[in-house]
Amino acid sequence: MKRRISTFALAFATSVIAFAAQAADVKNIVIVHGALADGSSWRKATEILERRGFNVTIVQQPITSLADDIAATNRVLDLQDGPTLLVGHSYGGMVITEAGHNPHVAGLVYVAAFQPDKGESLLSLASSKPAGGMNIRETKDGKYLYIDPAAFPGDFAADLPKDEARFLARSQVFAAKEAFSAKVGNPAWQTRKSWSIVATEDRSINPELERDMARRAGSDITEIKASHAVFASQPEKVADVIERAARQAGK
Repeated sequence: MKRRISTFALAFATSVIAFAAQAADVKNIVIVHGALADGSSWRKATEILERRGFNVTIVQQPITSLADDIAATNRVLDLQDGPTLLVGHSYGGMVITEAGHNPHVAGLVYVAAFQPDKGESLLSLASSKPAGGMNIRETKDGKYLYIDPAAFPGDFAADLPKDEARFLARSQVFAAKEAFSAKVGNPAWQTRKSWSIVATEDRSINPELERDMARRAGSDITEIKASHAVFASQPEKVADVIERAARQAGK
C-alpha cells in the first residue's frame, strides 16, 4: 500500500513540475527586424521592455535569403534560457513563421508584418492587396531591392520626426529578391499562440492585408494608428502588446 502511495505521489509531483514548466513566465524576447531597416531601429521598444524586466535580443539577419534569415534566427533562439516570445516586423513575419517551430518559442508576435500560410511568399501576399507606397527599386545587378530614399519617409515612417526618417532611409538594409520570392513551409502559428499588430496608416503593407492574415491565423489583434515603423513611432504601445503576449504565452 505504501509503495502505491509513494508511486502516486511521485507521479503527482512530476505532473506538477511539468505543468509549472509549461506555465513559466516568458522573460525572453527575440526580435526579428524587417527588410530595409535593421535591428537598431528597435532600440526604444527594447529599452522599454528591458525596464519591464524582459531579456531582449535582436537578430541581425542578413536578408540574403529566407533560409539564411531563419538560420540566423534559430542561432539566437538556441542561446535563450527558457521559453521565448518571438517577434517579427514586416518581412520578419515571414522569418518567424518558420523559425517559430524552434522548441524555445512559446508564442509569436507579428508587428505590421507578413503572416504567411504554407506555400505563400512575401511577393504573392503583397501583390494580393497592394500597399499605398509603390516606390521599391532594384539595384543595378537586379538582385536586391530598396525603397527610393526620397519616398522612404512617406512610405515607411511618416509619423517619425523627419531627421529620424531620413536617417532610416540612408541606412536601409537592402533585401535580396530571393528572400521576397521564397515560399514558407508549415506555419508555426498553427501550433503556437500568436498576436498581431495592425498599423492602420501603413503604406508598406496594406492594413487590410494585415487584418486578413491575422484573422486567418486566429491571432489576437491590436490596431495602432501608425506608419509601417510603428515599433519606432509608438514604442510604448508596441511594448504593451509584447508584454501582454509574454504574460499570456506563459499560461
